[in-house]
Order: sequence, then C-alpha cells, then structure tokens
Amino acid sequence: MELKNQTALSEFHLLGLTDNHKLLPFIFTMFLSMYLITILGNLLIIMAISSGSQPHTPMYFFLSVLSINDICYSTVTIPKMLVNIQTQDDSISYIECLSQICFVSVFGGMENLLLAVMAYDRYVAICKPLQYTVIMNPFSCVLMVLFSLFLSIMDALLHSLMVLRLSFCTEVEIPHFFCELAQINKLACSDAYLNNFLIFVAAFVFGGGPVCGIAFSYIYIVSSVW
Repeated sequence: MELKNQTALSEFHLLGLTDNHKLLPFIFTMFLSMYLITILGNLLIIMAISSGSQPHTPMYFFLSVLSINDICYSTVTIPKMLVNIQTQDDSISYIECLSQICFVSVFGGMENLLLAVMAYDRYVAICKPLQYTVIMNPFSCVLMVLFSLFLSIMDALLHSLMVLRLSFCTEVEIPHFFCELAQINKLACSDAYLNNFLIFVAAFVFGGGPVCGIAFSYIYIVSSVW
C-alpha cells in the first residue's frame, strides 16, 4: 500500500459516539448541557474565590487554577464535537487534530499534577501546621503551578512532534469524538512503536505519579489525625 506523507494529509474524520443519526440530537443536547454546566460551575467557583475574604490562601489559589484548567480542558474538544453534530460534518483538519492532541495533553497532565499539588497542600496544612505559611508561601505556590504547566507543555510538545513524524494511509477515520493520541497512532502506516511507548511513559508519569503522591499524602494525613 502506498504511503501518504502526513504533510499531504488534509483532514481526519471523527466517527463520534454513534452512527445512529436519530441519537445525534440527544447527544448534542446532553453534551451541550454538560459543557455549559462545567463552564458555569467553574466560573462560579472562580468568582466565589475572588470575592471571598481569603482568596490568596494556597488552597483557594490552587482551586482557582484547577477551575480555569477544567474550562480550557472542556473547551478543547466539546465545541468542535457540537459543531460537527450541528453541521453533520465529521471532518477535522490535520492542524486542528494536532492542536487537539497538544492541548488535551497539556490540560490533562496539568489537571493530574494540580490534584497532586493540592493533596500536598493539605498534607502540609494538617501534618506540619506550624511550618505551613513558610512552606506554602506565595512564591512556592506559583512555582508549583508553573512547574506543573511546564511539565505538561513539554509532554504535549513531545507527543505532537512524534505525531508529525508519522505517515498515514487512506484510512483516516477516528472512532472517537476528538483526536485521541492513541487512535491517531493506530491509523499510522509508519512504525508508531516509539509513539506508543511514550504514551505509556506519560501515563506512568502523569497518572501513576500524582496518584501515588495523593495516596501517600492522605495516608500521612490519616495517620496524623489518628
């Protein structure tokens, strides 16, 4: 089979959640409602924290950043899906698809790291209350957020650059409602072993790492309480 270079590929096709057109209005309404609730809920959290008496405490600062991240995370995929359903056009350009991969990796990794940072904040507050203001000072909080963002961006850029090296054949249908990295690798005609290996590494770092950090933090919290 003749390979088609990725630079000549103009678009992919998102198959969505179902091929039953009768369910599309229901799916559109459900996802639009979920998206609006997500945006409204996170905006209310940000507004409540901004108008509160202690908006600059670490816990509320991290919660604000997490809410902003959730808004961005949802906005990367859902609006494009809703537009595709409304226009009955399942295509997505190569650049849009690559952008989705990049931003989903950024905000997905950022969310996991933020949850780990928030768990660490609670650990310091409960287990080391006398040192809390020293350890979780404003500079440290901002540095933790920026470091989390830096790691997420580096991971996203690495995955995006690895996708650029792939070649694709005529089969460019993605069985999802957005450009999922693993599905893109499956469509490649060239060898995607290294791409898939990096996905496992990223899952271990941005999935297993924060989960272990959260677990250890709350284990120490429970031990201190007891």
